Parts: sequence; structure tokens; C-alpha cells
Amino acid sequence: MIKQLGSFAIAGAAIAAVVVGASTPAMAAESGIQDTDKKISLPDGRGTMTYIDDGDMFVVCDTRADGHGVTGQLRKNASGFPTMIEVTDGGDAGCDKKGYNVGNHLGEEYSMWLWWDGGGDPVLSGWFNE
Repeated sequence: MIKQLGSFAIAGAAIAAVVVGASTPAMAAESGIQDTDKKISLPDGRGTMTYIDDGDMFVVCDTRADGHGVTGQLRKNASGFPTMIEVTDGGDAGCDKKGYNVGNHLGEEYSMWLWWDGGGDPVLSGWFNE
């Protein structure tokens, strides 16, 4: 009987370890520890726009020396999709950046729009908030 209880105790401890281990990622996600940075890229490696959640920073990079820069905008999901900020890059070393406090209010969503200044349609991110 004692050997049998010992076996049940060991099995119970193993199950508890699996349950605790399985719940750790869910607990991390619920506590806000998750990657919410976003990045969009133009075709042919022409440029990128990145949202860095830690500090609410938007970084636009012209990644091709083709005589044209790139323009990124942060737009709000509201009537007319108003532009909240605009960041351009091109003709100089490094990327350009600008901060904007992205809200986390219910129904308040934003999208990044990125253009190659040589023409064509923009690349859009999905809608997001904090």
C-alpha cells in the first residue's frame, strides 16, 4: 500500500510539473509580456517602417539608393483615416524616426502606411493599438 501511494505521489508531482510548465507562457501573455512591435516592408527592398511599442516610436528607413526616398504615415481608424504623424527618409545616412503615443482605448486603432516616393501603391499594416 505504501509503495502504491509513493507511485501516486510521483505521478501526481509529474502531472503538476507539466501543468505548471504549460501555464507559464499563458501567464506571461496575460501579464503583458509579449512582442507587439510591427514592421512593414516595401517590395524590392526599397524601405521599411517599424513600430517599436516600448516608447511608441516609428522608424522609417530608405534601404535602397535609387534616387527616391520613402514616406511612412501613422493613420487612425476614423472618418477619412486622418494622418497622426508622417516620417520621411532618403538622401542621408541612417533612418528617420518620430514618436507618437499610440492609445489603447477600446475602438482606437492605428495602421502604418508606407510609400516609395518613386510611385506606386502604399504597403499597409493591419490595424493595431497598445
